[in-house]
Parts: sequence; C-alpha cells; structure tokens
Amino acid sequence: METFDVAVIGGGLVGLASAHRLLERSPGLRIALLEKETAPARHQSGRSSGVVHAGLYYEPGSLKARLCREGREELAAFCAEQGIPVQPRGKLVVAVDEDELEQLAKLARRGRENGIRELRELDAEELREVEPHVSGVRAIHVPETSVVDFGLVAERLAGLLRERGGEIRLGETLERVEPDGDGLVLTTRGGRLRAGALVACAGLQADRVARLAGAEPEVRVVPFRGGYWLLRGAAKPLVRGLVYPVPDPAFPFLGVHFTRRHDDEVWAGPNAVPALAREGYSRTSVSPRDTLAGFAWPGFLRLARRYARTGAAEIWRDALKPAAVADMRRYLRELRAADVVRGPSGIRAQVMTRDGSLVDDFLVEEGPRSLHVLNAPSPAATSCLAIGRLVAERAAARFDL
Repeated sequence: METFDVAVIGGGLVGLASAHRLLERSPGLRIALLEKETAPARHQSGRSSGVVHAGLYYEPGSLKARLCREGREELAAFCAEQGIPVQPRGKLVVAVDEDELEQLAKLARRGRENGIRELRELDAEELREVEPHVSGVRAIHVPETSVVDFGLVAERLAGLLRERGGEIRLGETLERVEPDGDGLVLTTRGGRLRAGALVACAGLQADRVARLAGAEPEVRVVPFRGGYWLLRGAAKPLVRGLVYPVPDPAFPFLGVHFTRRHDDEVWAGPNAVPALAREGYSRTSVSPRDTLAGFAWPGFLRLARRYARTGAAEIWRDALKPAAVADMRRYLRELRAADVVRGPSGIRAQVMTRDGSLVDDFLVEEGPRSLHVLNAPSPAATSCLAIGRLVAERAAARFDL
C-alpha cells in the first residue's frame, strides 16, 4: 500500500482549498485527495451562481461572518495571482412594500456589524438609479459583491496541488476506513492506501463519510434542490447586477433572486425544495436510500411541520412556471413569461439536528484520526480559502503535521 501523511476526501472547493492550505503550511507533506467523480467540483462547487458574497446575512461573530470576510479577501488575492477575472456586480436587496422595511433595516445593521464598508440604504428613486427596471420602496446596496467562475477557481487549485506534489485521485469512492496503528487504512473502489490522518470535505456525503471514519455526528445531511430559471431575450437587460429579496425570517432560505453571472447570463433563483436524491439534479430524481434516510431522520418531519405552508409554496413555484414568474414580477414588472426558461439545478448539503433545526454556521468536528467539515453551505465557495486555512490549522495541531 502507498502511504500518505494526509488523505483528503472530496474534490470540491473546500477539499481542494484544505489540501492547498496544508501544502502551503507544510511543503513536502504527502497528500492524496480522493474524489469519487471523474473531475473536481462536480456538485455544489460547480453548480452555484458564482456570487462572491460580502457577508451581509450572517450572525455577527459566527464562523460564517468571519470566514466570509477573510475568504473574500483571500479569494480576490488568489484570483489576481492566477489571472481569474472577478467581476464587480453589486447587490441590491429590495423591499417591495413597507411590511419588509423593518427586516431590511435589521439586515443593514447586521451588514455594518460584519464590516461591510460601502453599504448604503437607498430610497425608491435611488434604487432605480442602480437598477432602473426593479420595483421597490427601499433597498440596501452592497457594491462589494462580485461574481467569479468557481469552476475555474477549482481547476487552478487542483493544478497548484499537483504542482506541489499532491496527488488527486479521481473516481475513488471511499468504501471503508480502518484503524491501523497510528494511522488509517482507506479502501476505495480503486484499491487501498494508508494515511496518517483523514480530512473529510465530502459535501453532500459528509455525514456518511464521517460515520465510515468512526465519528458519530449528531446531525444529518438533508438535501434541498434549488432550481434556476434563465432570463432570455429582452429580459436579460432588465438586471444589471444582483437583485435579492429581503430574507423571510420565517424561512431559512433566501427566496428568488437575480444574478448576472461571470458569463453575462442572468439566472433567477434558486428555490428550495426537499430533494429525494442527494445527487439527483432533475425534478424527477429519486434515490430510495436517500429518501428513506431523510424521512427516517427525526428532525425532517419536525422541519416539514414547521415550514409546511412556506415549503408548499416553494414546491408550487418549482412545479409551475407561471407561479415562478409571478414571484419574479414582484421585482421586475416588465418580465414576460416568454422570456423565462428553465435552467440548471443544484443540491444544498444542508445539515439538520434531531430537533429539526437547520445548522446555520459552518461546522467542523473531529473523529478518530480524522477531521470532518460537516456543514459548509453558502458562503462556503466565497470562504473556501479561509475554511481551508482553518481546517489546515486544526489538522496540523491535532495530527502534528
């Protein structure tokens, strides 16, 4: 068997960034990154809208708030070094009526607490100077928000990892982890290897990998599919940058929003509907194993009861285009149904506790000779280099790397 100092599970942005930071910290470290797909960033990392977040939404003092701010700066520096364009777009969070003004004001206060320097509150006339076709009574403008091609970021991270002596092994699904003296033996579909330590950044399979490695997480991944719509023809110029709704405090997801991406396409969404397959991206994808695991988790039914009405509305808008377009028209009154077509989908690896609470912050836990990134929802892509640094620091301290 080949022997490595560290095996990293998962070839998404967080796994690649963690391996990158480990080698940056300890050049010469023998690292094998195992990815079950045929290329990196095939799931969450390669299916996002590409937004580089400024840190508006997150609880002050949380890991999300700190690592988003630090990660955005580190990502900008990395992209400048690698020649990856980061395009400023600016984000407008729009209150469409006066009922949303109190929540909008709270959001502005939170953004300032999180260190957003250029945040401005706009009245109706000022918001139309930023987005002439958007309707609303008041808005928050965050010019620091930008977009990038996260697939290209992952590609460059993978290239640097190989250049520095790390191995990336594709098509390697982890099947078993066994203790072996002061290390671990990992069995994959491609064979076996020995590692002194395991760092797992397995995204949609994070809880399962943790259990394979002997950890006992008190949370489960419950997947939510998010479908996007694309604006076409005369609708594309209706959005200059990013247009977001005021978050509903009664629902843990953001709701419909518009993003002019790095390729100049305009995406609307995503929504949030329970997925019947962790890696099934069509509306008809079903995995019996994933479905049973989700319904069997005690927290799922508690969550479903808590958000039954809002969840039903999300499913309705996902199934029926007229319902989705009607929601979009709250912000873009000129939008026509003919200018909206279905786009790609992604799956959020959302971690849930037994009581049905969705874990809001990043979550990293330890196992036997292992470290597990169990929860890395948005803004994990923005924060990937900062999360990777945190993981590398904890791994180096725990495993004496």
